[in-house]
Amino acid sequence: MNTSTLPTDELKKFGIINEDLSFSKKLNADDIQKFLQGYTIVADNDKNRATFQLTENNTKLKVIFLERDKNLSEILEKSKEKIQYSETKARYDVNDNRHSAQLGFSKQAFIFDKETNAVKELDFIKNAPELTKFITERKNPKEINQYKLELEKLKSFLQDKIDLYPEIAKRITNDLNIVSREIDSVNSITTNEKQIAKENNSDVQLNVNDRDMYKDANRNREVQEEQSEEQEKSRKFRR
Repeated sequence: MNTSTLPTDELKKFGIINEDLSFSKKLNADDIQKFLQGYTIVADNDKNRATFQLTENNTKLKVIFLERDKNLSEILEKSKEKIQYSETKARYDVNDNRHSAQLGFSKQAFIFDKETNAVKELDFIKNAPELTKFITERKNPKEINQYKLELEKLKSFLQDKIDLYPEIAKRITNDLNIVSREIDSVNSITTNEKQIAKENNSDVQLNVNDRDMYKDANRNREVQEEQSEEQEKSRKFRR
């Protein structure tokens, strides 16, 4: 791993390393190791998000500024009540100063995990199987239906982008396939649950609130009792 050619000036500018070339205390040892291996560092501030990634054998720093549709603090607070969905769009890439939608778009779900007492941020593309599993296992019909709606919205968005950006159509198609797979997965799970519920239901339905039904039943019982008495009298007479 070549670390001697790090773009120190840029790293200092964005607070990733200090003047003495030590890494920021906001980064733990695992974060630093992953960063040097090409992983992305993410920094959030309300609606703003910035991503930092070392490229070209750690000689270049790729910086992209994005904007979220909601304040992060608001999302985290509301996620304690129900699952929150958010979108981030790239404003520009510092390296070439180009705008925006072509460079990046992502969609996330924020889920409060009661077991860990923490909010999990799961990306619709990067964490697709985990996100679907997490939501469907909660077995909340409203949450599942909302998740499916969010998947459908993302699918429609990606389909529109294929024609707008043919130069990255392959990447968009790959994302589209992931979203379609998760929609199929959700449909499969909900269909199976409906089938099980149907099989567990009895075909016999008793309308216990129907007064006429009870009157008819009582009349039938009285008639049967009268017939039984007449038959009994007839047998006694024959003896």
